[in-house]
Amino acid sequence: MDLPGPIHDFFLVFLGFGLILGSLGVVFFTNPIFSAFSLGFVLVCISLFYILSNSHFVAAAQLLIYVGAINVLIIFAVMFMNSSEYYKDLNLWTVGDGITSLVCTSIFVLLITIISDTSWYGIIWTTRTNQIIEQDLISNSQQIGIHLSTDFFLPFEFISIILLVALIGAIATARQ
Repeated sequence: MDLPGPIHDFFLVFLGFGLILGSLGVVFFTNPIFSAFSLGFVLVCISLFYILSNSHFVAAAQLLIYVGAINVLIIFAVMFMNSSEYYKDLNLWTVGDGITSLVCTSIFVLLITIISDTSWYGIIWTTRTNQIIEQDLISNSQQIGIHLSTDFFLPFEFISIILLVALIGAIATARQ
């Protein structure tokens, strides 16, 4: 979107807060349905980030694939769970949880340190550079499409069949 600077910045901050609140909801909600809906909200916020950066196709793909398919699949999987077994051990804190929290916190601090030390505005863009990058992206995406429809067609289809079998097996197991 070509928005004026202050409005664009307002939307960025607004979506950033939505992304943070949604991700905290995914982590801290004890009800898995609420957690799955929070994940859907996070994925919608990411799609809106893509719209703000003028990547409309990626935003549509994000909505269709992640929100429309994967998040719905997660919600169905959560609804098939046996809730009595899930809530039985919910309030126990183990040593593994503490180690996992420590590792995740240290990775988070490391990422924040790396991001704050990176010079994001050090690249000078010229019109010629943008044209070269655009041409490279178009040729790379065309090459990926050609490879997916020729060389990697069978592995791609095998993976989709394996995922379908895994989904059917998960549903059959959950029904018992």
